[in-house]
Amino acid sequence: MYRIEEPIYFYLLAIIPAMIVVFLLVFWWKRRTQKKFSDAELLKKLAPNASTFKNSLKLVFLLLGIAFLVIGLTNPKMGTKLKTVKREGVDVVFALDVSKSMLAEDIAPNRLEKSKQIISKIINRLGSDRVGIIVYAGNSYPLLPITTDHGAANMFLANANPDMVSSQGTDINGALELAKTFYNNDEQTNRFLIIISDGEDHQEETKQVAQNLANEGVKIYTVGVGTERGGPIPMRLNGNRIGYKKDNKGETVITQRKPEILQGIADAADGNYLDGNVTENPVKEIAEIIANAEKNEFETKQFSDYKDQFQWFVAIGLVFLLIDVFLFDKKTKWLKKVDLFNEEKNKK
Repeated sequence: MYRIEEPIYFYLLAIIPAMIVVFLLVFWWKRRTQKKFSDAELLKKLAPNASTFKNSLKLVFLLLGIAFLVIGLTNPKMGTKLKTVKREGVDVVFALDVSKSMLAEDIAPNRLEKSKQIISKIINRLGSDRVGIIVYAGNSYPLLPITTDHGAANMFLANANPDMVSSQGTDINGALELAKTFYNNDEQTNRFLIIISDGEDHQEETKQVAQNLANEGVKIYTVGVGTERGGPIPMRLNGNRIGYKKDNKGETVITQRKPEILQGIADAADGNYLDGNVTENPVKEIAEIIANAEKNEFETKQFSDYKDQFQWFVAIGLVFLLIDVFLFDKKTKWLKKVDLFNEEKNKK
């Protein structure tokens, strides 16, 4: 079994036929020039040590050296070696509010996009910790089950929007209950739930649900986005704003952040409330809390990997190049004395 890590370097092998063509052209040009200068017998007397064979042999060694170096650059891998990988970390679940109020633009670009930025930056600062994402409005849905694939988490997060939920409102209780099912490792001692919302329309019993979750060992942190002054909720069609959401009386709805609601949830769960309007503030604090938490080993894997073999090809290539450097293009003296076909005897 073998594998080529960087096959793109094989294109460099095009140098070899190019050099052969150049060598043949030069050889032809020399022959042609020599014939104009004198006949073959006179040339042998003028340059008795000139060797066409040695010139060709030097080219062969040079081309072999280049070929092996190019193969070394592709880093061929052969055979296998067994690796054991232990992963340690904590479980972090994000509960993202995707209700219509999160589209308010009282904070740029809007509350929902600001929330996504916060989650994404936290994920990017995590090590081997596992992450999961829940979206909620009138209902709660698992956007991404808990996983170590942070790239997938960011990809799914980017697509989160209010259209993912069938009904509007803020079912934080459902999100808290759903979060319980995400923590599938009973031995994990550090489990975190990060709730990101504007705090509107949360139910009164939410505090009790959060406290129950905290009693099961889940540390809850809430992050508030939006302003207390609030803003209207834009309505869009095909990406274009067509107006703002209105109530039954035809008046524009103004949605406001309710930090006291989010603070109450955090207090009930013995956690912290963080202001999310400045992205780096909650990102830095939460990332530090998770980094300093005790890590549990949750995954040990053994897998086979290919061994690098480039060093052998590079070494062989260098040997051929050294031979080319130290090989003279003149006839070898001791070879001149070898008379394989008794040519000297026949001359006599």
